[in-house]
Amino acid sequence: MQDFSFYNPTRIEFGAGKIASLNQLVPTDARVLVLFGGESARRTGTLDEVTAALGDREVQLFGGIEPNPSFETLMEAVALVRSNDIDFLLAVGGGSVIDGTKFVAAAALFDGDAWEILKQGGQNIERALPFGTVLTLPATGSEMNKGSVITRKALQAKLPFMSEQVYPLFSVLDPVKTYTLPTRQVANGVVDAFVHVMEQYLTYPAQAPVQDRFAEGLLQTLIEIGPKALAEPEDYQTRASLMWTATLALNGLIGAGVPQDWASHMLGHELTALHNLDHAQTLAVVLPEMLRQRKATKLGKLVQYAERVWDIREGSDDDKAEAAIERTREFFESVGVKTRLGDYGLGAEHIDGIIDSLKNHGMVALGEHGDVTPEHCRQILLASL
Repeated sequence: MQDFSFYNPTRIEFGAGKIASLNQLVPTDARVLVLFGGESARRTGTLDEVTAALGDREVQLFGGIEPNPSFETLMEAVALVRSNDIDFLLAVGGGSVIDGTKFVAAAALFDGDAWEILKQGGQNIERALPFGTVLTLPATGSEMNKGSVITRKALQAKLPFMSEQVYPLFSVLDPVKTYTLPTRQVANGVVDAFVHVMEQYLTYPAQAPVQDRFAEGLLQTLIEIGPKALAEPEDYQTRASLMWTATLALNGLIGAGVPQDWASHMLGHELTALHNLDHAQTLAVVLPEMLRQRKATKLGKLVQYAERVWDIREGSDDDKAEAAIERTREFFESVGVKTRLGDYGLGAEHIDGIIDSLKNHGMVALGEHGDVTPEHCRQILLASL
C-alpha cells in the first residue's frame, strides 16, 4: 500500500424525507441560490420540497445547467451570485448540476479569468462559497468529493478540476427521488459508478487488500442490483443501494493508497466534448478496449478481477483476462448502454479529430504508468468501432 492522506468533510443525510433536514443544515440567515438542471426538478415536486424546507431564507433559483455543465451557462450563475450577494449555494440534481455548482462556488470568489481555474486544474482555488447538495441521480459521486468536470462549448473542451475548497458541506441522499428517473439515466449511473471503481482498482497489484476487497464488493453490488434497479424503479432498498454505491465509488476511500488510472475518462471526455455522447456512454465504449489494449501491464489485476468479481476460474491467465473483459462489456450492454462507436453513429473518419483534441489538451501520457499515448488511444478507438 502506498502512503496517503485521506480527507473528506462532507456530511451525508441519507434516507426518505431527508430534504426536510435542509432547515437545520443551511444557515438561517443565508442568501441561497438553488441551482438545478431541467424541468424535472419542478415537475417531480423536488424543487418545491427544497424551497419549502428552506423556509423564510432569501432564496433565488438558477436552472438550465446542462448534462455536461458548460462554462458559458455557469458564468451566468456566477454573475447572478455576485450581483445579488449570494452567500450559500444549493445544488439540486445529479453530478452535472453538482459539478457546475462547484465551479460557481469557486469562480464567484476568484480574482481574474475563471477559465484559469480549469486550465490549472483547480490548483489556483484559494476559497469558495459554501454549498450543499440534494442528489437526485446516483452516478458520479460528486456529492461527496472535491472533483468537477466542466465543458467550454466554444472551445469544444471538457476539463476537470479538483480542490479541497469545493467539497460539499453536506449532501442529502433520498432514494425516493430516483424513482422517476428515465431508464437511460439510471443505466448511465450504473455504468458510471462501475467505471469509477475500475479506474481506481484495475491497475496493478499494490498490496492493498482492504481497498481491493472494498472495490470488488462495490463492483459485485452493481452487477447484482443494476438490472433490478432498472426493472423495479420503486424498489426502495435497491435504489438505496445504488445511490450509496455510486457515492462510495468516488468519495476517495477506495482510491486511497493505491495507483489510479483515469485514461478511459480522459479519452471519454473528448468523445463527449466533440460528439455530445453521455459520459457513461463514452466509458462503456472505451473501457473494454482500454483494458484489452493494455492487458500486458494490467494482467495481474485483470486475473484478480476475473476470479473475484466474475468467478472465472478456468483457463490460462490470458483466458481469464479476456473472459473478464467480455463479461464487462456484456454487463454494460445488459443495462442498455451500448459499447461500440458505431452504436452512436461514429466511424473511423471521426478518430483523427478525437486524437487531435486529446493532443491539444495535453492528454499525451495517460494511465497509472503515464504510458498511454495518443497512438495507443487511436488503436483503442479503432478496436471500439
